Amino acid sequence: MADWELRPATAADVDAVAELRAVVLRTDLERLGRYDEQRVRQRLRDGFAPAYTWVVEVDGVFAGCVALRPDADAHWLEHFYLAPRLQGSGIGTAVLRELLDRCDSAGTLVRLNVLRGSPARRLYERHGFSLDTEDPVDVFMVRAPMTTSAEAPTASM
Repeated sequence: MADWELRPATAADVDAVAELRAVVLRTDLERLGRYDEQRVRQRLRDGFAPAYTWVVEVDGVFAGCVALRPDADAHWLEHFYLAPRLQGSGIGTAVLRELLDRCDSAGTLVRLNVLRGSPARRLYERHGFSLDTEDPVDVFMVRAPMTTSAEAPTASM
């Protein structure tokens, strides 16, 4: 696996993220009869929140993004896109694991939606997400925080 890191997103990242979204979602959106070249980019621009978004860099170069947006009862995992050339390399799994570890430590429920029929659903299921609801386009999934029973109590000083 290549070296990767997460850095906080800025407003200047919106165009690169919108372009990546259009590339990554195209096949699934076309299969669902929902691909629109402008809309796929504009929906990202309309909902882009740099405060909750990280950019994935591989060897110092833009390679993807992910957002973890707080909501009333959970955090929403959103805009998780990785350049096609890096998919299947273990980077997506490592990024997801890091974010889920943060949520587990905070005891936070995580929600997401994935396009119906997307292979990304298998990644989420392997990390403990289960079906919540679905519609003709989206599958909504949820993951309760995981705890390890082997955690030892800490002594106070």
